[in-house]
Amino acid sequence: MKKHYFTTLLIGVVGCIPSLFAQTAAFKGLEHLFTLPESYVVGYTSTAPIIDGNINDQVWNNAQWTGSFQDIEGDLKPKPYYDTKVKMLWDSTYLYIAADMVDENVWAYLTERDQVVFFDNDFEVFINPVNTSHQYFEYEINALNTVFDLFLPKPYRSGSGALISWDSNRLKHGVHIYGSLNDPSDKDKGWTVELAIPFADITVANTTNIPKDGDIWRLNFSRVQWETEVSGNKYVKKRDANNKTLPENNWVWSPQGIIDMHAPERWGYLQFSTNKAGAKLPEFVLPYSELQRQYLWLVYYKQREYRNTKGVFAKNLKELGIPQVVSIEGKQNKLSMESTSSQFNATISGTDSKEIRINNEGLVN
Repeated sequence: MKKHYFTTLLIGVVGCIPSLFAQTAAFKGLEHLFTLPESYVVGYTSTAPIIDGNINDQVWNNAQWTGSFQDIEGDLKPKPYYDTKVKMLWDSTYLYIAADMVDENVWAYLTERDQVVFFDNDFEVFINPVNTSHQYFEYEINALNTVFDLFLPKPYRSGSGALISWDSNRLKHGVHIYGSLNDPSDKDKGWTVELAIPFADITVANTTNIPKDGDIWRLNFSRVQWETEVSGNKYVKKRDANNKTLPENNWVWSPQGIIDMHAPERWGYLQFSTNKAGAKLPEFVLPYSELQRQYLWLVYYKQREYRNTKGVFAKNLKELGIPQVVSIEGKQNKLSMESTSSQFNATISGTDSKEIRINNEGLVN
């Protein structure tokens, strides 16, 4: 689905950029956090790809590529100088991911499981099956096929740490190098990654969460790319005039709008279809509840701004400049908020009276 479709949906409604912001001052200054995430409808496969890093299996021809990755901040930064794209398939056991990364200098030095792989160039997957912005999973892999996998009960911004001891033991992974690894004397073409992520490993429950037709999860991909130079026969990271390592490039499938992958509400949408991969797949349509959530995230971001300035949360929506009644697709929705100096809960409900909530830790349910 193209970005202009979301804008058309939301003219005079909720997250419309720029139409809503031209009418509603509440979103002013936060436009970068209300762009439409990317979406991908993944088809079902009865034939599993061989997970060896080589993505030339016939089965992969049935899956569509995503668009090329962009900078994590979107249009605020230049387009990446190397191309990256992804395609996906699924069956009753795994979500399959193939990534293709152009790179003239393929290198990696970390070899042990659960080392901080993004200190090398790497490919990363972030996945939240429950779409609550909490209880999500992260996978990182470098060109040596070294994996760093972790579980996060909630994002770092909410005072959480990562559970690095968690391992995705059923994970299958492979890497293929088009060129020579760790050899600065030549130019490479790039590297590819294959992952088979087991649904059993990314389930926070006793019963494995196998997707159903039409289910929507939140997902994003990131490619970390460091600026390097050659020292001796080794790639080393470039440093600035103060001998500080230059920051890495963060290239992503769906731009976050901020330099932070740990904002799950900004990830893309992954919709599962039981239609056979290679056949016609349904078009992705943004659920109405996602339109409603935009106002909850507006409350969340505004409350964080308010507390950073005044040391406490705002007592009511008026202090945040947010209306109590909003129109979404022509339907009236009511916003309400309960707040103390250190906590808040906000809700939105439409004509069906169903409520969606967000709290000060960004938990949505």
